[in-house]
Amino acid sequence: MSDQAVPVKTALISVSDKTRIVEFAQGLNAAGVKLLSTGGTFQLLREAGIAVTEVSAP
Repeated sequence: MSDQAVPVKTALISVSDKTRIVEFAQGLNAAGVKLLSTGGTFQLLREAGIAVTEVSAP
């Protein structure tokens, strides 16, 4: 097992309890992480001005 950190490039965020999720997503976004999200979480992040891509089941 390697003890070197692997950089995070993309994160999928989909939560039912959205408490502080905007702040969390802002931190990821500031670190250059591409954000993907679903449904209500996507709408909340987009309304907060965070760059996010919507993903959903076909």
